[in-house]
Amino acid sequence: MLDIEPSWNREQLGAYADRLLLGVRPHASAGKARFQLPGEPGGYGYDIDGLEGFARTFLMAGFRLAGNKGHDPLGLAEWYAEGIATGTDPNSPERWVRLSEHGQAKVEAASTALILDMTRPWIWDKLDSTVQRNVITYLAEAVGDDTYPPINWLWFRLVVETFLRSVDGPHLMSDMKADLALHDSFLRSDGWMSDGAQRNYDHYVGWALNLYPVLWARMQGAEDLAAPRRDRDEEMLDRYLVDAVRMVGADGAPMIQGRSLIYRFAAAAPFWVGALAEVPSTPLGQLRRAGSKIVQHFHDRDVPGDDDLLTMGWYHEWRTMAQSYSGTGSPYWASKGLLGLALPEEHPVWTAPEVALPTETSDDLFTVQPAGWVISTTTADGISRIINHGTDHTLPGSTAGDSPLYGRFGYSTATAPLLDPEAWAEPLDSAVVLLDADGHATHRAGMDLLETRVEQTPGGPMGVAASRSRAHWVVPEAGQFAHGTGYVGDVTDAGTVASISLVRGSWELRLARVEAAAEVAVALRVSGWPVVGPLTEDGPEGVAEALDGSLTSRIIPVGTARLAVEQRDDASPMGSPVHIPTATFDVDPSRWVGGLIELTGQAAPVVACSVKAVTAPLGTTVTVTWPDGLKTSTFIRVTGPTTGRDTNEGDTE
Repeated sequence: MLDIEPSWNREQLGAYADRLLLGVRPHASAGKARFQLPGEPGGYGYDIDGLEGFARTFLMAGFRLAGNKGHDPLGLAEWYAEGIATGTDPNSPERWVRLSEHGQAKVEAASTALILDMTRPWIWDKLDSTVQRNVITYLAEAVGDDTYPPINWLWFRLVVETFLRSVDGPHLMSDMKADLALHDSFLRSDGWMSDGAQRNYDHYVGWALNLYPVLWARMQGAEDLAAPRRDRDEEMLDRYLVDAVRMVGADGAPMIQGRSLIYRFAAAAPFWVGALAEVPSTPLGQLRRAGSKIVQHFHDRDVPGDDDLLTMGWYHEWRTMAQSYSGTGSPYWASKGLLGLALPEEHPVWTAPEVALPTETSDDLFTVQPAGWVISTTTADGISRIINHGTDHTLPGSTAGDSPLYGRFGYSTATAPLLDPEAWAEPLDSAVVLLDADGHATHRAGMDLLETRVEQTPGGPMGVAASRSRAHWVVPEAGQFAHGTGYVGDVTDAGTVASISLVRGSWELRLARVEAAAEVAVALRVSGWPVVGPLTEDGPEGVAEALDGSLTSRIIPVGTARLAVEQRDDASPMGSPVHIPTATFDVDPSRWVGGLIELTGQAAPVVACSVKAVTAPLGTTVTVTWPDGLKTSTFIRVTGPTTGRDTNEGDTE
């Protein structure tokens, strides 16, 4: 077990928030309506950047005011009230971009409305009537607007109209009911939701879809609409948190998967809203530890930097990580991760005994069924890992390219997917791809999830997942925006590939079988985890291995393979260079090939592992002797062609 030190208390979390709030003040416009932070303007331009800087720090300021019951040594209420008056004045040179002028203003309007409701006695009630009318007029453009994307944005219209309803402003009950119905269409099992109709599983499930229902239900204009659904929404949050708390690294690192990762410690938001709702299944002391440690994780890695400003990046500025909608003010959606400050010092989340995170106390293995994930955590190194067979931010049958943020086989709290332009064009890390003679790699977006489960073995639980993909090459069309989804373009079919993952601890046995291949598909490549740092020495014979000083990434092949460790420069928000172990096989539809793939933060010797896979009409049986000596035999519902040689025996020694 790792040593467990106390996480931040409310005073420490508040001091961090105050540092961030004071850090942006030198960059405020004269009327305080915008924060124009340094750096090149974002994808939506200078005016949106300034609006985001205001609205997103207003979230943080509002949590601070609400939790302190109006005690305001930094003068937050007066500062932001002046900015609201200026920003909503249609004649001000600093006026905010209207909702009808740019869609991003709809997002920021919701943050403003939410905090005006939460801090009503100290800001809204003290605005003069002219300013109040200007605010209502500014927000009223949301009413009847049916151009909000059918994703988490539904909450932006709903929150705004709920606030307007509470101040006798314009609103449409038909809008509000339609938004709630759309939200309900995203519900999946076990407290999980998809951010839209596609297979969109990421941090938005926590910091948006499970967050807003609880906050909205406490707004003054929501009482009657929220009453019949409040218990259901909080039950969804409760169940989601059972999984989410197990996905936080022992060092407080959130999972590095999905879009908008520059919001960083916004990943703490669902734990704080769980505390607000006082969910029953996760102890309040554990929710506090998860929320505090995620924020502290970034603080301990010099976020923000010496200028006290959040940048577009992870631990440091790396704008390649940002999506096309990101600007200089965007990172301050991290404010959601400071929601705990809205809970006063006497709230039981601050007084309950602290409870260690699951990654600090015991190894764990479980599934997230809707997403097609097997998740494995190990206390020896405190890492949580996703093995992904069902999430790609698209629909089954899609021929889009893979998004590095969604379509890889592996994500973890210790590694980041490659995100350079080449990674969007051709998968390299944590992938199974077909290659043509020039080495171009295929994509698997649109894959079919076949199975995700945990089965018990004499040596403990083992995760089992399988999928089948129609492999395809994609030549991306020019001029596409990196919104987080994979690129589209000219598509060439490469064949069908079935993949199986058996997961125990830090090991994933990943097997692949080419069920059909185009003539130009000459090889199959299986690749492991990307790690940052110089490649210091060759790995053991018969193993592709990369080390970064604390992490070991390796692949031990099953079948005859050509091994390599690929290097990419300036390809990861974690640093440069990045190294990825790979194993490349000849295309042989009669055989299962692959490798024992490992990501560990512990010194781990290379140990022999033997594998036999037999495919029959009803499925495939995989028999494994693992490095620790455990022998397992697993049946998976993966069928395929039998060409007279339907067995594979490989020794990974």
